Amino acid sequence: MAYDPIYLLITGAIFVISLIVQNRLKSKFDKYSKTRLSNGMSGKEIAEKMLRDNGITDVEVISTPGMLTDHYNPANKTVNLSEGVYSQRSTAAAAVAAHECGHAVQHAIGYSMLQLRSKLVPVVSISSNLLQWVLLAGIAIMAYSGNTIVLAIGIALFAVTTLFAFVTLPVEYDASNRALAWLENNQVVQPNEYDECKDALKWAARTYLVAALGSLAQLLYFVMILLGNRRSE
Repeated sequence: MAYDPIYLLITGAIFVISLIVQNRLKSKFDKYSKTRLSNGMSGKEIAEKMLRDNGITDVEVISTPGMLTDHYNPANKTVNLSEGVYSQRSTAAAAVAAHECGHAVQHAIGYSMLQLRSKLVPVVSISSNLLQWVLLAGIAIMAYSGNTIVLAIGIALFAVTTLFAFVTLPVEYDASNRALAWLENNQVVQPNEYDECKDALKWAARTYLVAALGSLAQLLYFVMILLGNRRSE
């Protein structure tokens, strides 16, 4: 599998595109981190205000180590902001803080796609740990004996991770839409600052889109191997 030219082409293309998007995202955040918010609020203050404005009082905003490590944890109801975002008073910080609070709002209202994503997490964790070895074993067994059962199981495991990637897309886009609507409707940012927030979140969302499409491309590759072998029987 590792030496198949088609597989190498697919994984290589995914890697290059992902690298381009990640670098673009980093450059955008570096740029917008230098734009100081006219209201002078930090990422922490932005997050706390958005939570209050949405009537959410049981979620805590905390700082977490690293860069772009921002996330919402539904298990302990915390908005975790990276050290830079937590204390920064920039459009980049505002965009990230509001986006993560968008997830908190989703959790509070029972947004269906977030609930589905949460239910998939334990299944995806198991699938991710097993699928590489099952796929390798499946291809080896198929090549040796023609039996495709193990490969089909590996593809099913891969399909779960691909489904998770696509379920994540509406969750992330919806969180960004909620963040941007709140920033604009409550006049938290000026029009030019809003444009920068929107641009930053657009590139952040594209990282999830590339990941989902890349996962789908690899899944289809293994499906073609399976179907090709069955047609040749």
